Amino acid sequence: MNTTTQHKTSYKNSPLGLIPKDWEVKKIGKIAKTTAGGTPSTHKLEYWNGDIKWMSSGDLNFKRIYDVKGRITVDGLKNSSTKVIPSNCVLIGLAGQGKTRGTVAMNMVELCTNQSVAAILPSKEFYEDYLYHNLDYRYFELRQLSTGDGGRGGLNLNIINSISVPIPPFPEQTAIANCLSTWDKAIEKQNALIAQKELAKKALMQQLLSGKKRLKGFSGEWKEVRLGEISKNKGEYGINAAAVEFDDKLPAYIRITDIDDDGNFSTEKKKSVDDKKSKNFYLNTNDLVFARTGATVGKSYLYNENDGELVFAGFLIRFKIDPKKADSYFIWSFTKTKLYWDWVTSVSMRSGQPGINSQEYSLMKINLPSIAEQTAIAKVLQCADDELQLLKKKLEQLKEQKKGLMQVLLTGKKRLKF
Repeated sequence: MNTTTQHKTSYKNSPLGLIPKDWEVKKIGKIAKTTAGGTPSTHKLEYWNGDIKWMSSGDLNFKRIYDVKGRITVDGLKNSSTKVIPSNCVLIGLAGQGKTRGTVAMNMVELCTNQSVAAILPSKEFYEDYLYHNLDYRYFELRQLSTGDGGRGGLNLNIINSISVPIPPFPEQTAIANCLSTWDKAIEKQNALIAQKELAKKALMQQLLSGKKRLKGFSGEWKEVRLGEISKNKGEYGINAAAVEFDDKLPAYIRITDIDDDGNFSTEKKKSVDDKKSKNFYLNTNDLVFARTGATVGKSYLYNENDGELVFAGFLIRFKIDPKKADSYFIWSFTKTKLYWDWVTSVSMRSGQPGINSQEYSLMKINLPSIAEQTAIAKVLQCADDELQLLKKKLEQLKEQKKGLMQVLLTGKKRLKF
């Protein structure tokens, strides 16, 4: 791995702030050609399903793009504004309401793009991997450069061409890119390991929670119950209160948007609630809440005392699982199965606006073994969850390490031997 030089570096002022004296600042349009793609007419079947790779802006999320699902024909290429670009172009998302706008990637193979993707073609002026890392580090800056309103603004080739980038000597560009790529490989490996463990856990969960696989020592019959039958209540809605800035003297406010895809309380945008009535809506051990409407309908969260004092919001429904009748972790694990989500889809789509009310949740059917077997299964699944959380924590550490390296290497605050 590269190490930083020991000698002192002289710096100079530049449009990007202080940079090493032997670095330059150049606009992208002065050091490379840029282009954007296009989309063949979707009404012409003869333009599609050919042999030419064609990517949309959604493919940018793969960062290093080796293949894409889209394919067009030679006729599709000739009769649209898309064009074949060589491998090792730096790609930038031009438009999109989500995170796509400003997302940076590299195509590792020759392909075409749609009109929402700009390509910076390879040039002898820079090392492509270095430019990729530099622009990837400046994601939020790129989004701020967008034209139009905040919701549907976009970038364009003029904006891309006007972006100034610091240009170290070519050997240093290579050294910086190679160092950061080391962390990319570690992050990619960690992501692959997490995906593998998630698949294994999902398979284990489907087997254990359906009774297809029994733990040693258990053989009794399972019985079908309704959620309302194993709860101390029939489902209650939360409090509709105004969220305020987080204050550790106040309880946190858990809303639909605060439940992540794993069913955990996300503290990324943690808010508090300051309402005298909120004490009636504190979550306690064995409390299971469900999202009752919108795109997140069906999502669930099991209260964890490590999350501190939580007040649940009005678009959530609480069920107090009776520990004498059911293991709450077992029930929560069931809400991650295909069987559960099939039920959510069938019930929530009965009306125009997706939704499930407390009575419908209360009638949800679950097959349960004995409490002892539920608890044993829950412990196995919790171990799998704990392992996944450790792997994800390591992933975040790797990302933070890379972020720290980018902050010093891409600004010249630290130099590498080359």
